[in-house]
Amino acid sequence: MKKLILLAAVAAIALPGAAQAQRYDTTRHDRAQVRQDRRTVRANRQTVRSDRQVARANQRVARTDRRVARADRNVVRTHTAYVAPVRNWSYRPVTVGYRLQPAFYGSNYYISDYGAYHLQAPRNRFLRWIRYGNDLLLVNIRTGRVLQVIHYRFW
Repeated sequence: MKKLILLAAVAAIALPGAAQAQRYDTTRHDRAQVRQDRRTVRANRQTVRSDRQVARANQRVARTDRRVARADRNVVRTHTAYVAPVRNWSYRPVTVGYRLQPAFYGSNYYISDYGAYHLQAPRNRFLRWIRYGNDLLLVNIRTGRVLQVIHYRFW
């Protein structure tokens, strides 16, 4: 009886250990999987790091673009004050179709550097960009009619 009890006790102790044992190739596969997971985590960290660097570079470019745009606006703003071609002139808003007097679209008021003002070049030789107060007008110089108005370009 003692032998039987002793045999049952040894079996109770040894059986759970035997049930938990894994084969060698299974543990080897698990270790390889852990190594692969570590490599993936490292690669993801590097990707995140490079994405941050790209985002910072984009922010620097955007900041530079804003500075350039601000400088362009300031160039437009710093031009000399508008001097009207006629005495006792007071600014009145102009709309498309309005007819200007020839004195307002004389050569002193032409805008010739379209790029500095972000304008398209006129389609033909009879169209000119004219400064009128703080506005820019596209005028047909044969008829004096206003074809396009850009308000508050100068302020």
